Amino acid sequence: MEIQEPPARSFQLGDVYYTLFRHKWKIIICSLVGFAAAFGYKTFQPPPYQSSAKLFIRYVITEGKSTIGPGKDDSVYKSPDQRGETIISSEVEILSSLDLAQEVAKNVGPEKVLAKISGGKSLNEAAGVIRGGLTVDVPRKSSVIDVTFRHPDADIVQVVLRELVVSYKKKHVEIHRAVGMVGDFLTQETDQLRTRLAQTEEELRKTMNKAGIISLEDFKKTSGEQTAHIRQQIFDAQAELAERSSVLEDYTKRTTGVSAAVDPNAPAVPAEAKPAAIDEYRRVLGRLELARKREQEMLTQFTEENTRVKEVRAQIAEYEAAKAKLEKDSPALARLMVPSTTPTGKTNSEGIDVQAEASRLIALQAKIKALSGQLDQIRADTAKVDQLEVSILELRRRKDLEESNYKYYSASLEQSRINEALGSGRVSNISEIQTATPAYMDWKKPMQIMAGISVAGIVIGLAWAFAIELFLDRSLRRPGDVERILRLPLFLSIPKMKQPRKVNELKGSRRKQPLLTAAAAVANDSGSPSTELALLSSDHQLALDPFYETLRDRLISYFESVNLRHNPKLVAVTGLGQDSGITTIAAGLARSLSQTGEGNVLLVDMTQGQGSAQHFYKGNQSCNIDQLLDARSEARVDSNLYVVGESSNSERLAKGMPQRFTQLVPKLKTSDFDYIIFDMPPVSQISITPRLASFMDMVLMVVEAEKTDRDIAQRATDLLMKSKTHLGVVLNKTKSYVPNKLHQDKGFLLGT
Repeated sequence: MEIQEPPARSFQLGDVYYTLFRHKWKIIICSLVGFAAAFGYKTFQPPPYQSSAKLFIRYVITEGKSTIGPGKDDSVYKSPDQRGETIISSEVEILSSLDLAQEVAKNVGPEKVLAKISGGKSLNEAAGVIRGGLTVDVPRKSSVIDVTFRHPDADIVQVVLRELVVSYKKKHVEIHRAVGMVGDFLTQETDQLRTRLAQTEEELRKTMNKAGIISLEDFKKTSGEQTAHIRQQIFDAQAELAERSSVLEDYTKRTTGVSAAVDPNAPAVPAEAKPAAIDEYRRVLGRLELARKREQEMLTQFTEENTRVKEVRAQIAEYEAAKAKLEKDSPALARLMVPSTTPTGKTNSEGIDVQAEASRLIALQAKIKALSGQLDQIRADTAKVDQLEVSILELRRRKDLEESNYKYYSASLEQSRINEALGSGRVSNISEIQTATPAYMDWKKPMQIMAGISVAGIVIGLAWAFAIELFLDRSLRRPGDVERILRLPLFLSIPKMKQPRKVNELKGSRRKQPLLTAAAAVANDSGSPSTELALLSSDHQLALDPFYETLRDRLISYFESVNLRHNPKLVAVTGLGQDSGITTIAAGLARSLSQTGEGNVLLVDMTQGQGSAQHFYKGNQSCNIDQLLDARSEARVDSNLYVVGESSNSERLAKGMPQRFTQLVPKLKTSDFDYIIFDMPPVSQISITPRLASFMDMVLMVVEAEKTDRDIAQRATDLLMKSKTHLGVVLNKTKSYVPNKLHQDKGFLLGT
């Protein structure tokens, strides 16, 4: 049977509903646990009392650094806007230091700090409590420091924070304004730096004069520009010299060639030519000369392989061919147009002044020589400066360093004088924009933690539910799972219904009966049915009748769609577990098929050790299959109902069933039954079901929802598909968790 592979199914909104409602109790329990944990945190972990203060750092005054002062960008007064991150971070470290915490604990009293914690008097322990309860925060791009102190004792938080601010200001002065670099020492260092700076400046001036420059950078820039300009002039003059030399040389060659071509012993040519020929000859000569000039100009810019050069040369060849043709037609033209020696300063017939061109060549050579001399002089000056560049740069670095140190010590000396005038006990650069507040409880962070715990419970419940649904639970649960994983047509999805106690007791009693019976089930219109009929007519079976009728109709429609019209039609009902409902569905299907009234239906129980292994009618044991086929009247229990049994024991059946069944098939196919339903054992590697499936016209595999593993079902499907039979699936005992209001089509609720 060829099965078309359905498209991959994505996780849709219906899947979310199914997961949420199927695992709703897991989600609810985890959520309640999260809420309980949040309530417990609020009850047993109340926030401590706290007090807050805010300090504004205008600038930081630094003194007492070594004689090698900072660079020229540093100053005595450092604003947080200039190097805010470094300065504010330093102040935060001072506030958070253990030394400051010990000083505060000593001033407040360790016994007060530890009164509601341990009741001890240890200074180090009290300092640890203060440091642990202290929080120092700096808003982004701000010069304000937020200081908060938390403690279980409401009476101590404000006192400790006030003492902390006072001690911090004293600590700030001690760190940034150390004494030891004032008075005569600063004056002496300033004078020495001034003297060294003057000496360095004098040495730098002498070295610059020796090099003959004022500025090293300006000289390098000017010499580079001059070198580039002179080199460009040399290149231009050399190009012009080559051009004019080439033109003059070409003219000389052509003039000499024409004169040599005139033979005095040659016969005389006509002295005159036609005026029209003369004019045409002159035009051709003019165009030929222009084309040659263009060729020379292009050769200075392009190579001989260039397309434009080739085009000009093609024109030259064309003009020369025209000239030769005119000379052939009128020989007097060649003799008439031979250039003669022209007076000095006069141009010849081609417009070239030979003497002027020669003078121009001499001038260009002199120009190139002069420019080359200038270039050599610039290179010599540059080499001289290069030799002194290292000394100049060293003197400049020394001058910058000494100048920076001189400025630093001068400013330090001036600041020292100002501090002496103002007094060292004043701290004007730090202000309290908010003093220590009274003790209060801040519930913001605890509420965030409680909200996080509550949300965590919900998230854990959802994660648990979706993890089970997507990864942990490998069972087939819904019709979509059957079509997507098994890739088989789904004939019916039967919901799980509560069975009456008497049905359960009856099923328990059937497990003790012998192996292999056959039964035909149709409508019961008279008499008392057998034990199996009592099971089929129970309230539980009556509730499932609509599903059996639907399965009957779909099975009939399927046979019609595949054009299967022979009788009897052999249908096998099997499954993947002992309690998947194979026998119940087989009996219900047989009963539903028999109610059509069109023929007889035979139900054959092929299970080993199942509840309906032996049937009785009116207190007598039913006949076996052979007796039914030979004498059906003895097995009739109703108009279309037959109950028969196979007398073979289970051991013999297991060994001889394929041969036995092969002998029975011809008899079954020649009987007048319309449908023969086989209640087959569950599919496994050792069961006879895969071996008998090839005899069937249709095999219905019953899958128990939420219990049948998808991998096992897939292996069973592959095993049955090897028999080349038609295979369908009945999903039994499905559960609908989603409320009806969330379903788009209520007609399919029981099948979802």
